[in-house]
Amino acid sequence: MATYAELKAQAEALLAQAEQLRKQERAGVIAEIRARMAEYGITADELATGAARGKGKGTRTKAAPKYRGPNGELWSGGPGRKPEWVRKILEAGGNIENFRIAS
Repeated sequence: MATYAELKAQAEALLAQAEQLRKQERAGVIAEIRARMAEYGITADELATGAARGKGKGTRTKAAPKYRGPNGELWSGGPGRKPEWVRKILEAGGNIENFRIAS
């Protein structure tokens, strides 16, 4: 039966082998990625920002506010969770349209 020290040495040797293989394979992987990028016209900037998917930084615009709360809070009226001030008004039976910003 192997001792702890022997197993530890084997594990370290395997990790060293794995790292050596990773380094050898890395150049090939980089070449393959570059070839695919060239084939599809993908730039490094697109990879960094996600712009190829249309989700890059700065591609999302903030909706203009449609409602102003009693304390100056703003809300676009968009989908998702309503702000606390809107929920309180609606729970009290109020009409959110009374808080619409004139356009």
